[in-house]
Amino acid sequence: MIQGTSSSVGKSVMTAALCRILAQDGIKVAPFKAQNMSNNSYVTADGGEMGRAQVVQAQAAGVEPHTDMNPVLLKPEADSRSQVVINGKSVGSFEARKYWGDQSEVWTAVTEAYDRLASEYDVIVLEGAGSPAEVNLRDRDIVNMRMAAYANASVILIGDIDRGGVFASLLGTMELLTREERSLVKATLINRFRGDITLLHPLPEMIAERTGVPVAGVIPFIYDLQVKDEDGVTFGDYDPPSGSAALQVSVIGLPRVSNHDDLDPFRRAGCRVRIVTNPHELIPAHIIIIPGSKSTIADLRWMKSRGLDSAIIEAANRNVTIVGICGGYQILGRHLDDPDATESATPQSEQGIGLLPIKTVFDTKKTTRRVNIEIPAHERGPLKGPHATGTGYEIHTGITIGAPAYLAQLSADLSPDSFSLREKARLSGNADPATNDQTSTITWPDGTAAPDLPIIGSYVHGIFDSPEILRRLLNTTAETHNLPKPTIEEFSMEAEYDRLAHTVRTAIDMDFIKSLID
Repeated sequence: MIQGTSSSVGKSVMTAALCRILAQDGIKVAPFKAQNMSNNSYVTADGGEMGRAQVVQAQAAGVEPHTDMNPVLLKPEADSRSQVVINGKSVGSFEARKYWGDQSEVWTAVTEAYDRLASEYDVIVLEGAGSPAEVNLRDRDIVNMRMAAYANASVILIGDIDRGGVFASLLGTMELLTREERSLVKATLINRFRGDITLLHPLPEMIAERTGVPVAGVIPFIYDLQVKDEDGVTFGDYDPPSGSAALQVSVIGLPRVSNHDDLDPFRRAGCRVRIVTNPHELIPAHIIIIPGSKSTIADLRWMKSRGLDSAIIEAANRNVTIVGICGGYQILGRHLDDPDATESATPQSEQGIGLLPIKTVFDTKKTTRRVNIEIPAHERGPLKGPHATGTGYEIHTGITIGAPAYLAQLSADLSPDSFSLREKARLSGNADPATNDQTSTITWPDGTAAPDLPIIGSYVHGIFDSPEILRRLLNTTAETHNLPKPTIEEFSMEAEYDRLAHTVRTAIDMDFIKSLID
């Protein structure tokens, strides 16, 4: 089990690395995290929802992601309220005080999921959350030491030397553990080291002496690593290595942003990515993205309070491309209604930005499905270009009226100009209302485009992971602004997992790790 001295020290990435190394060595391995708090989620093949980090780890292990690898997912909607997803399905939204009350049912779901996983795989690499030394949470812990004890796991404690204070954080964490908890810790790791490793002497020896367990390795800082960590720590600005003529992609920094890895393809394509929270920051933008949101109406109101809604309208009128994904798609519409308080504590209603001729009504049903994407050839619009395909997934509540899928419900004044993005999804346990056949493949339109401005919206996360679709958007935008077309190359996540595994294997005592497994 990988635990850390704090959040964002590299637990998720190290878990992925060990999964990859063990898989390369012919071991049937799977990841497991009892409880994840993140709005960065993913849809499994059977329509379940789980944390994105465990999906990355499963892919590194070469196995199909399953909700048993992350049986509890908390998706924050406000500072003290989260949607709770258990075994891939939402069970409602709860205030923190209520959720952290009687957790017997949650713990049962966690242990049953772990037992199912452990019966199928030879090795499980578990991941903790935050720090096991958060003593105020000890009596409610289901993800750190309680889980380690249940699994009889050998705990490896990671500290991040890049942020400083690694000696104090490792030693302090060990000091705050109970005797029983300390007995589960078998080694420490120093992560993200830059420079000459000989200059570390005598730090590793001092850590080993004071903690009573060996330092299993010093992991170097891995530059430009595409294996993403768990949550919003990666939601930040990006400058390409060179080239002042790069397209600038400005992303609205929503307080409750979700699925921020939709931005990764733009970074890989050499775009300059800026997270913006003020209107003046949109002035140099060539593309503005409104990403997904876990609290769409609240985030829309936040945008209005800062004048970002008016700034986006002004940008569209000067030919800046506007892209809304999932919640961002809903925000670009004319109206949002939440009569059943699906995304908020009370029923809500709000006028949208009004750049797309759609309106959204939230309901209690949650759509979670994988999709195949097909965009026919177009000679105009922000996605003009040849036929393009891709894959993605949907995670949202709400029905968007005005999108082509619901043309029969429209009045004439709401008829949109669709960019004809067609989704083909094999549904499992989450059938479209039009069919009761949950194993059939159905085709329906998704997405809306403004008739006269470069504005598009879609429910599909991962749409721009397709080089073909990304190329259509970026090439058209570059042409509009008289900029060089960017180079968009095929990206191999498998090669990135191998690079991570090679770096960690070289730096860690794998004989010691395998002795723990044995």
